[in-house]
Amino acid sequence: MNNKVELVGYYGGDESHALSAWTSTSRDLTQEKKDRMDKLLFMLASEGHHTPFEKSSLHFLVSTDIASHIHILKHRIGVSVNAESARYKELQEDNYFIPDDFPEEWSNLLEQYTNDGLDLYHECIESLTQDYNFDRKRAKESARFFRTYNTQVTADVMFNFRSFAHFLGLRNKPNAQKEIRDIAEEMLNLVRNIKGDPFVLSLKGFGLI
Repeated sequence: MNNKVELVGYYGGDESHALSAWTSTSRDLTQEKKDRMDKLLFMLASEGHHTPFEKSSLHFLVSTDIASHIHILKHRIGVSVNAESARYKELQEDNYFIPDDFPEEWSNLLEQYTNDGLDLYHECIESLTQDYNFDRKRAKESARFFRTYNTQVTADVMFNFRSFAHFLGLRNKPNAQKEIRDIAEEMLNLVRNIKGDPFVLSLKGFGLI
């Protein structure tokens, strides 16, 4: 199963960022200010004055392998993440990820290895509860160690725009792990294509388009 990204919603945009920057003078949004908003946002982004870009948010649902989920978790300043947990529930849907650039021989081996682990995961939960009198919660906590790094979970991820730009600066790069790079690229494409282009000037300011 491929990793997937969905843009659930957003708040704010270029205007929110500009108004935040203008708070120290006047927040009146005149036509003259609108006309120079692009120059303001470019200056703020390029010169490192990034606080105004925290005044908006981007909300995604991501179906991702655990390895990529860990990459997302490393960006916790201005980022809110909540995801499925095999500690609290038995993961009934055995979704997993196979890298699309793997040779067929290794794809087949990884799939076999993954399915063996999934079978043991479910068997372990039942055995620990029925044969060894574990409570169900502890059984799930223990059995999850049979699940592999390519297990897919659904993560609810919200960035402020500043953190989003930081995330892209690290993960939408040629030297980033391919799986997280693909997720970052799709996130950026979704934001670029929001109707009305609410973030277009901020994206340009950070060199993202």
